[in-house]
Amino acid sequence: HIKNRLKSVGTNLTSYSDPAGLLELRRAIAKHLAPARGVVADPDQIVIVGGCQDGFNLVGRLLVKPGCAAVVESPCYQGAAFVLESLGATLHPVPVDQDGLDVSLLPKTTGAVAYVTPSHQYPIGVTMSLQRRLELLAWATQYDAYVMEDDYDSDFRFIGSPLTALKGLDRNERVIYLGTFSKCMGPGLRLGYVVLPRRLAEAGRRMKMLMNNGQSWLEQAAMADFMTSGEFGRHLRRIRQLYRDRRDALLNALKNHFGDCEIYGDQAGMHLVWRLPDGFPDAAEVERRGLAAGVGVCSLATGSALRFDENDGGDRLLMLGFVALTEKEIENGVARLAQALKA
Repeated sequence: HIKNRLKSVGTNLTSYSDPAGLLELRRAIAKHLAPARGVVADPDQIVIVGGCQDGFNLVGRLLVKPGCAAVVESPCYQGAAFVLESLGATLHPVPVDQDGLDVSLLPKTTGAVAYVTPSHQYPIGVTMSLQRRLELLAWATQYDAYVMEDDYDSDFRFIGSPLTALKGLDRNERVIYLGTFSKCMGPGLRLGYVVLPRRLAEAGRRMKMLMNNGQSWLEQAAMADFMTSGEFGRHLRRIRQLYRDRRDALLNALKNHFGDCEIYGDQAGMHLVWRLPDGFPDAAEVERRGLAAGVGVCSLATGSALRFDENDGGDRLLMLGFVALTEKEIENGVARLAQALKA
């Protein structure tokens, strides 16, 4: 696709284009999101960004006022929390349980911003229930708040059908949806997108102009061609099955070496979380022993997760990624980890 685009480059590499992004790509994203995530959006509501971190900065600059409350999950992805805090927000951590964010603990103040990962909570991996999603939207409407929905790995659902994205349930234009190609294509591409409420679309376009005047034309054009040709859909189906097989290999290996394990987040995504049994070292020590044995497992801190409560049990949670390894490598890795822990 890149070679074809370079043959007909014209003035695209010598002119500034729309800071919101290539229209062809925004149209392709809108067409993909409707059936995949239940998100119906016009291309002019979409701004192309350089991955989710760029998206956090864009949305934060639009919404955050110094001193405003920024609701974050506890624990949460530190990259988003640090951006909100750097822009002057006061972080308001809300605990996560098996149904996602505990909406009963949301602040009853106006003008807040909430950052959530409802499809596959980062880092724990739970999915926010439909009832919680509806209650979160009702809170945002009542208190004039906006919700940043980070849908970072929703392309990979292994059990059942995914719940409609929070943005797909949003009837009052309170949700800003952030998606990325980093997980399905590779982080080196540095492409993501933000779907804004209509009332914020033009402000988002202007803010992107102030930040960096838009993303590279060539990568956007190649990605648009990849999507409109149907190859992107085939690619997703192929790697979804591949990742499912690798997830199964990890679950089977854990069961074979450690018996029944308390696992979170195995229904979707690119990692799962194991609550270490009583009698095992804490996650940081298991990580250290695994590293010594050549096995990469992560405590929450190493996995870029931010904890707010030292008594939340997070020191017993171990993150295990599986998509970058073959099934044989996964089986060998768990066996070596088991040996390291027995020692």
